[in-house]
Amino acid sequence: MKQLLHKLFSVFMAVLLLLSTISWTVEKHLCMGRVMDVALFDQAEDCGMKLGISLLEDVPSIKKHCCNDEVFTVQGQDDFAQDFSKFDFSQQVFLISFTTSYLNLFQESTDKVIVLDSYPPPILAEDLNILHQVFLI
Repeated sequence: MKQLLHKLFSVFMAVLLLLSTISWTVEKHLCMGRVMDVALFDQAEDCGMKLGISLLEDVPSIKKHCCNDEVFTVQGQDDFAQDFSKFDFSQQVFLISFTTSYLNLFQESTDKVIVLDSYPPPILAEDLNILHQVFLI
């Protein structure tokens, strides 16, 4: 359960960082005050009224266009890149020691290292599997 929460939290933080650094642009096309098209990261499609009005431009009574485009842009942050050389030596030592000690918390350690390569197996007087009639199937 702890590993699952740790992974979910890590993915959540990565997505949050990604979404905060991306610049978002939403474009709306309005025709006579009504929203005709909304586009994310792209241009909104035209309703075709501008083409019809451009054909009638020779008529002097038509001066206003009924269509309008609205663009809403949110600039992402780009100041997350931390320069490691700006830290003084004591801060670098602390950062490296903290990181290595934190990463070593999640590694399993074995207390006893048993090496059986240098010891030969015991010489058996009788085959115990046959004696007790224990066979692998």
